[in-house]
Order: sequence, then C-alpha cells, then structure tokens
Amino acid sequence: MIFFSMLTKIAYRTFAKSMSYILHIDTSGNEGTIALSEDGKILFTERNANARDHAASINLMVERILQAADIGIQQLSAISVCAGPGSYTGLRIGLATAKGYCYAYDIPLMLENRLTLLAYQFFEQLKREGKHIDLIITALVARENEYFFASYDGNFNIKTAPTHITEEDLLSVMESNSDNAYITGRLSAKSINSTYMHSGNYIDNESIDAEFWAKKSFDAYKCQKFVTLSSAEPFYLKQVFINKPLKNN
Repeated sequence: MIFFSMLTKIAYRTFAKSMSYILHIDTSGNEGTIALSEDGKILFTERNANARDHAASINLMVERILQAADIGIQQLSAISVCAGPGSYTGLRIGLATAKGYCYAYDIPLMLENRLTLLAYQFFEQLKREGKHIDLIITALVARENEYFFASYDGNFNIKTAPTHITEEDLLSVMESNSDNAYITGRLSAKSINSTYMHSGNYIDNESIDAEFWAKKSFDAYKCQKFVTLSSAEPFYLKQVFINKPLKNN
C-alpha cells in the first residue's frame, strides 16, 4: 500500500510537470486582474477595482492565486502580461512585477497587446455565433481627439498593427468600412454618433476576458513566443508628456 502511494505521488508529480501553468497579469486599466490558467483553461481569477492599489495588491493577489491552485511560483510555465496600451503607471507596475518573477525563477515572459486581446475575444465570440467577419477594429480613447487603434481581417491576421491615430482618421476608417466591419473598444460620443454606428456592429467593451486570454496565451506558449527580459517594454503607443516644474525666481 505504501509502495502504491509512492508510485501515485511520483506519477502525479510527473503529470503536474507536464501541465502548462500560465500566470496572467493585467494592470493596464482601472481594474487589475491576476489569473492562472492550465493548458489554456482558467483556474482562478482575482480582480482589484482600484487602480491606485495595483502596486500594493499585485503580489498579494499572485500569492493567493498560487495558494488556491496549490502550486509554487517555480511551477509556472510562463507569465503573460497585458503590456498596454493603458495607464503608464499601471503598465510599469505589471511588467516590473512579472520581470521580477521571471528573473528570479527563470520563467519565460510573454507580452500581449490590449488592443489585440480585445479584438481576439470579440473575434472568437463572433465565430461562435456563426457571423461572417471581414474586418475587426479595436479602438480605445488615448486622449482628447486621439485613439489607440488596430484592425484585423476575417482570419485574424493583422491589417493595421496597434498604433496611435487621430479621431478624424478613425472616423474615416469606420465610415469607409461601415458595411463589413465590427468594432470593439471604447469610443467617444462623437465617434459613436458616426454613420458607421447605425450598423449595430459596435460592442462597447474595454475589459479583457480571461477565458480568451488564456486560450491565446497557451497557443503563444506552444509556439514559444517569448520576449527577451532585458528589452521587454510596455506598449505605450504614444509619447509620454512630462510637465516640467516651474522655476523658482
């Protein structure tokens, strides 16, 4: 009986090592998300609704997630970070935390663009509904009259890589593709009132669904789409503006 138990434990450990555990970190927006997936399926998710608490809560959330799964951080196969675009401070917190874990435990790092994740989950939902897809556009307000923007074709190949454009350019793209495109993200009132929006193909959403993120990250993991830790940077997509302090006379 003891011998059988030992064999069972050895078999379990061998099986556990063959599983692909991926830790997902997103602090790019107001809501922070930490999730753990196994072979592309979400096991546990934790959220923090206050952006000001990201730095204080992120390590505690990771610890609770790993405890719930009864695994150590050294058992992670990879860490996937939503690296922007988004809050400058939030992006730095999430990526710095992930890089610390990766350096300390020799864990591969993967970066995902927020625009791509939003488009991907919308793409997968449309496929489930049997919809014909010619074009998917993702757009998020960057600042007044400016947007983060990306577009993908019906096979989810990149048409326009994530970039930063003016609202005028976004409206032009939307109106020229009003008959065959779907759009997701978060638009201003001016953009929502454009001719395109009457088609009903707009889904207002800026929240990443962990279910689809896990699936996409697992595919990337199997293809070993890892980044170099020393050169990994957030996807800012727009210039950082710093207010210079006033000089004292």
